[in-house]
Amino acid sequence: MRMRKALAVVAGAAMALTLAACGSGNGSGGGDGPFIAIVSKGFQHQFWQAVKKGAEEEAAARGARVTFVGPPTEQDVEDQLNMLTNEMAKQPQAIGFAALDSRAAAPLLQQAKGQNIPVVAFDSGVDSDIPVTTVATDNKAAAAEAAKHMAEKLGGKGKVAMVVHDQTSKSGTDRRDGFREWMRQNAPGITVLDPQYGGGDQLESANITKSIISANPDLAGVYASNEGSAIGVIKGVQESGKQGITTVGFDSGKAQIDAINNGTMAGAVTQDPIDMGRQLVDAAIKAIDGEQLPKTIDTNFYWYDKTNIDDPKIKATLYQ
Repeated sequence: MRMRKALAVVAGAAMALTLAACGSGNGSGGGDGPFIAIVSKGFQHQFWQAVKKGAEEEAAARGARVTFVGPPTEQDVEDQLNMLTNEMAKQPQAIGFAALDSRAAAPLLQQAKGQNIPVVAFDSGVDSDIPVTTVATDNKAAAAEAAKHMAEKLGGKGKVAMVVHDQTSKSGTDRRDGFREWMRQNAPGITVLDPQYGGGDQLESANITKSIISANPDLAGVYASNEGSAIGVIKGVQESGKQGITTVGFDSGKAQIDAINNGTMAGAVTQDPIDMGRQLVDAAIKAIDGEQLPKTIDTNFYWYDKTNIDDPKIKATLYQ
């Protein structure tokens, strides 16, 4: 049903773009240079605000103009497609796009290609050869890092649950697969339960966590694949009243930082969202100038816990 609705939104895109063809695009972020339209996965997490900050800083430094939009939640595929349609109608010289659903977005990306608008994917890859590059964390490697630390903290034994933000974005599938593949190859004593999907929504992820704990009284740990999932898992474990469950997360934000500092969460993998925003704009400008770009532009990730959370290198990547 969601896919049918999403495709219906795309069907109206050509008309919207045709009507806007006589207008001129305008952006924010300062400068009268190239205009880059950025469509993120959401606005509800501090992560996206940090990406936005990095993009705007780089745009200001380079004299470019940027817009930065995203749907209310990471479940709102139709809203994101509408936003992408609207941004394309402004006739940007490049587009930055973090896809919630690669398949649903494919027709719009094809239109961008037809209009010679380079697309730079970011945060997670797009299942398409249209993006000129992808600016992202190596999510499989980052998830493997989380798995390694979870295994160490459990002594290589126990039952572990996964609360993943989605199964339609590349970041969602990579963070799921990277975690369980590492466990399968390196921690035979750990049983990883089938992933449950909470859409990155805190309340949904909390409810999922409580259900998993109720169904698995011997549960030893829970892995959460993004900021919203992690906050939900923390809340779900607390509300369940179950003691001794080890939780590891992904991303940052005040709630996770507080949980790690007070021992509620064992640790998490942080990306560098400000660097991601900067590299996104840099790649878009290079694409506008006709420069050849690598297939992927890797951004940093770090494991952090109570022992290194105040390390200057780590602290620079944490956002609140």
